[in-house]
Amino acid sequence: MAKRRSKDKVKAVDDLTENEAVAELARLAEEIAAHDQRYYQEDRPSVSDADYDALRQRNAAIEAHFPHLVRADSPSKRVGAKPSGRFKKVRHAVPMLSLGNAFNEANVSDFVARVRRFLKLPEDEGLALTAEPKIDGLSASLRYESGVLVQGATRGDGTEGEDVTANLRTIGDIPERLPKGVPDIVEVRGEVYMTHADFAALNAREAERSGRTFVNPRNTAAGALRQLDPAITAERPLHFFAYAWGEMSVMPAETQFEMVQRLGAWGFPIDPRMRRCMSVEELIAFHSETEEARASLGYDIDGVVYKVDRLDLQERLGIVSREPRWAVAHKFAAEKATTVLEAIEIQVGRTGALTPVAKLRPVTVGGVVVQNASLHNEDYIKGIGNDGEPIRDGKDVRAGDTVIVQRAGDVIPQIVDVILDKRPRGAKRYVFPQKCPECGSDAVREHNPKTGREDSVRRCTGGLICPAQAVERLRYFVGRDTFDIEGLGAKQVEAFYRDSLIKHPSDIFRLKAEMLEGREGYKETSIGNLIRAIEERRQIELNRFIHALGIRHIGEINARLLARHFGSFEALRAAATRAAAGDEDALAEIDGIDGVGPVVAEAVTQFFGEAHNQEELDRLLDEVTPTPMEAVAGDSPVAGKTVVFTGSLERMTRDEAKAMAERLGAKVSGSVSAKTDLVVAGPGAGSKLKKAGELGVEVIDEDAWFERVGG
Repeated sequence: MAKRRSKDKVKAVDDLTENEAVAELARLAEEIAAHDQRYYQEDRPSVSDADYDALRQRNAAIEAHFPHLVRADSPSKRVGAKPSGRFKKVRHAVPMLSLGNAFNEANVSDFVARVRRFLKLPEDEGLALTAEPKIDGLSASLRYESGVLVQGATRGDGTEGEDVTANLRTIGDIPERLPKGVPDIVEVRGEVYMTHADFAALNAREAERSGRTFVNPRNTAAGALRQLDPAITAERPLHFFAYAWGEMSVMPAETQFEMVQRLGAWGFPIDPRMRRCMSVEELIAFHSETEEARASLGYDIDGVVYKVDRLDLQERLGIVSREPRWAVAHKFAAEKATTVLEAIEIQVGRTGALTPVAKLRPVTVGGVVVQNASLHNEDYIKGIGNDGEPIRDGKDVRAGDTVIVQRAGDVIPQIVDVILDKRPRGAKRYVFPQKCPECGSDAVREHNPKTGREDSVRRCTGGLICPAQAVERLRYFVGRDTFDIEGLGAKQVEAFYRDSLIKHPSDIFRLKAEMLEGREGYKETSIGNLIRAIEERRQIELNRFIHALGIRHIGEINARLLARHFGSFEALRAAATRAAAGDEDALAEIDGIDGVGPVVAEAVTQFFGEAHNQEELDRLLDEVTPTPMEAVAGDSPVAGKTVVFTGSLERMTRDEAKAMAERLGAKVSGSVSAKTDLVVAGPGAGSKLKKAGELGVEVIDEDAWFERVGG
């Protein structure tokens, strides 16, 4: 880096030509970034505060004189130019996956065994895994092009996040530029967090200034990163650990461990505790060491993450749902506290489920103030588990009880025990309501023909006449994982429903600006923002549309399975409507989708069998267009075809075969029907092979499969 020039050689800003200003802004960006790295990452500042401030002031003066020359990596953007007022959406080039969880040593052993089975690794062949603390923060992705930071985003739903570039630029740990020689495209993933010391200092300042304090470091960090004004983010002491990557134009390493070390060499903070392990015993030992050291780390962690080290093995393992098969989070034991249960309240959800909630005397559990805890259902209150066996030694839960509350990570707190010695005299058994507290309709427990028992959940029979269900369905419809309409949150939905502005999802898209004028909290700008956000969602990916309908048992994963299989909403609707009318082939098609099964198929059929649902779908589709999901390897020979694997496979496991087919854009089914395009049959194929012959479906062996897909 060039040494800063003495003052007598610095040309006045007013005297700079445009070309000189371009060169000077480039020099300042590089020099200030270098000083930031020395201060934030190396803890050895090389200039005085006054000299550093002078550099920033000169940069600001040149930008004010030549506003059209402001650079994308300008130092001024690290404290934030005023934003537009709302976050743009960012589609991740490579999805940001979530992790499956392990809660004990047996789960860890099962994870390693599954990996070995999938890869067909013999027991005597080594399998290296990395182990590292799981930071309890907010995931973020940083995109660099030609070594310059151009975009930063939150994880969002893993496919689409929020553009928080300006806010991420304020974090000193994050370099603006990478060293020479890095790949042209580099996406670095990691965690934004706040240390315990910084959190305590921030709370002390806030208590003195405003009389309020923050709840915990993670939520505070998350809130800071999503501030509309980056200057507020800059006031919060945020940090960053890098531990993964997304799109890379060139992979500079062949293992997880080497890649993370490379990120460290590029200037990103990485966790020094990361370690390579060669056995389950070593993984468990690392977990124990980390848990013992947890209190001394100075920042929150909630477990340890294990990953298969070799990247080529990670590629083979692939993902299932939204979780990689090659990684798992080994969570720490749940944290517990004792408090008093002051009351039991009933909440009615979008499916009519009556859910009891314990209202607790506030207590801190694992650094979080807890006031509510889940009581799950009426059997749980009585001390009966889902299998009909006693829990908590059969002790019921009553208002006034002293209870033990457990919390693990972000899981909703729950009551795990009752201290009978402290039960007040006269405490009465809780009588679960048999009428919906919202609409007065009967609340019933359906009979489950598979188990021969009543369902554990009691549900309101009011359906669309129940205001609680209607409001919850609307909230679900506009939620982050569904339509994600910014500015239409839970409070707005409830108020609009109460005032009859929206009663059904289709009503949302008929809202007009004049309908909102004069409402409290709605000015011209906020009205315009909401109407614009609604208009932006008139086209939505098919899987999100299906998910938003609130069909029972259809969450994010099952919505994707249905969207992948049918390709369009018209095809799904036609099949489900035929199934509801008694078409067994249509029902079998839904049931036969790999990963769906009879419970989901029945729920889909019931939904489309209701006339009022069909009427609302007609209204909704007049306003909204579901678009096909993003194509997966659409140019492969099997893209769009329905494939069934049967018999023993010798060159790959069944799971590996399914994963390969899905990566190539094929639909994998568990049963053969007239809509099956191809059956891949190995030795021992039985009824599926026979049915394929009866239906005239093409049958090939495993070798022919690899020839066809070019494997």
